[in-house]
Amino acid sequence: MPKILIIFPTYNEAENIKDIIDAVLDISPDIDVLVIDDNSPDKTYEIVENMAKENKRINLIKRERKLGLGTAYVLGFKYAIEKNYDYCFEMDADFSHNPKDIPRFLELMNDYDLVIGSRYISGISVVNWPLKRLLLSYFANIYARIFTGCPIKDLTSGFKCYKVSALKKIDLNKLKMDGYAFQIEIHWHFWRNNFKIKEIPIIFIERRLGESKMSKRIIWQAFIFVLKLFFKRLFNL
Repeated sequence: MPKILIIFPTYNEAENIKDIIDAVLDISPDIDVLVIDDNSPDKTYEIVENMAKENKRINLIKRERKLGLGTAYVLGFKYAIEKNYDYCFEMDADFSHNPKDIPRFLELMNDYDLVIGSRYISGISVVNWPLKRLLLSYFANIYARIFTGCPIKDLTSGFKCYKVSALKKIDLNKLKMDGYAFQIEIHWHFWRNNFKIKEIPIIFIERRLGESKMSKRIIWQAFIFVLKLFFKRLFNL
């Protein structure tokens, strides 16, 4: 059976972390968890530390300060490569992504290098978002798709499964973005390298506990990064 790693970047997820870890580990005995915590003020890392003492499938990397989602995932990818995992997931720790969808991804991994859980492949599948945020996300994806030329419907999706052998072929040290921009960046690299990509429909549910990490800085960073990719594509850089 393939070795599978679920990567959870966390910052103040003490209300969710135990339940989400238990939920994903219940899916299969071949799944391990890596929590990368940015020294959460609510001490999310302490909960994970205590769980890891009782279960070797739970792993923790605690960073000294808040360094962002992008660098956390790059660290997680390098961990997956070093530990010889076959597949690794990006996944939110707040139950926005349904752990029960994990087997649907795994069924496709023999045939694809990246399987993306898409909110926009079959209409719009988002629950409990304010209309303003939904429209922002939906049209941001259209904007990104047009300007980058990348045909992925949900370029900002944060729920996906990678074949680790494909990640090995990406220069992970060149991934510099955060938030939405990081998701666009990694998708762009997979597309430009002609990896096999598949989108599957998911239902995204707004977090049940805790606070969203969305900010204006993250939105503007993604907007500007898409323009950079546009010019990179235009001048074949």
